[in-house]
Amino acid sequence: MNLESQKVIIEKSAEETFNFLSDVKNFEILMPDTISKFELLGEDKFLFALKGMPEIVLKKKETVPNNKIVLGAAGGKLDFSLIATITEIDSYKSEVKLNFDGEFNAMMAMMIKRPISNFIDTLATNMVAAV
Repeated sequence: MNLESQKVIIEKSAEETFNFLSDVKNFEILMPDTISKFELLGEDKFLFALKGMPEIVLKKKETVPNNKIVLGAAGGKLDFSLIATITEIDSYKSEVKLNFDGEFNAMMAMMIKRPISNFIDTLATNMVAAV
């Protein structure tokens, strides 16, 4: 299953946007209002839970300076990646799109598609004000 957020324009350079998203503690600011738990587990890993959902641990798996950050599931029953793609528009503006990519059976995919789509759209929308 591959889901994409809407593209958002950030009023910061690609480098500033990349630096913000590279610091996993900043994801707490981006989380939706339905967050019930956020805990740093290291400089590249955090745990979060949304109300009514199981806890999820994400770990920074890959970075391409100023262009891409890949967070992946660290343990648990679900294997997926959350990929932030950053495109420089000019020296004071960048564009970000989030991709969620995971392998799920048809039943699971049907159940989580809407909540995950809403989640990544909220992360992207919250970036506009937070970065």
